[in-house]
Amino acid sequence: MKKILYPAIALFASAAFMPAQAQTKLFDGKTLNGWKRLAGTADYKVEDGAIVGTTVLNSGNSFLVTEKEYGDFILELDAKIESDLSNSGVQTRSHYDPEGNKGKGKVYGRQFEIDPSSRKWTGGIYDEGRRDWLYPLDLNPKAKDAFKVGEYNHIKIECIGNEMKTWINGVPAGDVVDTIDSKGFIALQVHAVSEEKQAGKKVYFKNLNLKTTNLKSTPFPKDVYVVNLTPNSITGAEKAAGWKLLYDGKTNTGWRGATLKGFPDKGWEYTNGTMHVLPSAGQEESGGGDIVTNDNYGAFDLSFEFKLTPGANSGVKYFVTLSEVTKGSAIGLEYQVLDDKLHPDAKLGRDGDRTLASLYDLIKANKQDRFVHPIGAWNTGRVVVYPNNHVEHYLNGIKVLEYDRGSQAYRDLVAISKYKIWKNFGEAAEGHLLLQDHGNEVFFRSIKVRNLK
Repeated sequence: MKKILYPAIALFASAAFMPAQAQTKLFDGKTLNGWKRLAGTADYKVEDGAIVGTTVLNSGNSFLVTEKEYGDFILELDAKIESDLSNSGVQTRSHYDPEGNKGKGKVYGRQFEIDPSSRKWTGGIYDEGRRDWLYPLDLNPKAKDAFKVGEYNHIKIECIGNEMKTWINGVPAGDVVDTIDSKGFIALQVHAVSEEKQAGKKVYFKNLNLKTTNLKSTPFPKDVYVVNLTPNSITGAEKAAGWKLLYDGKTNTGWRGATLKGFPDKGWEYTNGTMHVLPSAGQEESGGGDIVTNDNYGAFDLSFEFKLTPGANSGVKYFVTLSEVTKGSAIGLEYQVLDDKLHPDAKLGRDGDRTLASLYDLIKANKQDRFVHPIGAWNTGRVVVYPNNHVEHYLNGIKVLEYDRGSQAYRDLVAISKYKIWKNFGEAAEGHLLLQDHGNEVFFRSIKVRNLK
């Protein structure tokens, strides 16, 4: 009996205590075996069971890179940065170009950002050496205060399928669904510094544990915005959160002309993945005209991608009641879509309130050039109208303006704008969403919305 019973007990015990997701230690706590430095010249060494990276003046970004590549994984680690004068990050599914950065070598790929600055974007997702910011933490402000400078912080990163999710000290942070990079190396970054006071600052990493089998995605709260880079799609989680596509990439379903019962028979194309405004010499009245959603919206979260041609002008309007119509255009609150450099409208209005992402003729978008994608590239716009009538405009994940619809400050702006001739302009309880035909060639895609009531 003993020869039969004891192996059975041992088998049961091992099954009972075996972790559901076996872990691999990426760092043995003593050496840098399995790692190599790439790109910059920052110093990496092991101190008291941690990998310590130290900034070096006038070095480029430096990376301690795993010698192996990984596809799907869940990575957990603890990280500490001792000063808000430096910056760091953890690369995922990344790559190395030895000829990049003028022959100095360049690491590129998605990064978990460690950002101790006043903007508080730790946990956001940055595309190092390639596309810049994918998930600025303006998109999830609830996570901004999770990171603590001068203390060890717990980081969790999930890369499963085409999705990357991040947590900082247990707080959900960033969520990106991407179309590239199914595998690559993991790396620890020491950021470049250019000032003497930034040199010699340290960043610490320890307890690097990796799971690569039996992975299960952890759900995020439904109110966390997803940056979905797959055109004209929504994920299961987005659908469960109430998002729906307003354009399926193939048809004009759900849209009609602003002054028509059906969709315009000219001026628009809607196949091949884009809702495409055809050029008509910049004349609003000579093309197909504006198009509006069949449905009305009150409190909502609207997201859309747009691509401008040189000198183009368009817009995305909301709270369009169709009771306010001028020749060739319906009236509503407008997220301006414009080539600021070439279109003359950018210099009109007051103090730049007709520039890209502005609330047209009312409030200027506060944006930096580095966060504006060039003409011919896709940009992402977003308009959020909360049930309390607080409104926010975003451009490529950065909040560029906010206001309170119906407030005295809002009404004062309307009173000195082109909209003053319409009573209670922009204060309707609900209205259509609109894509503007301003006579210039513009492309839209990935138009999605969810109700917030």
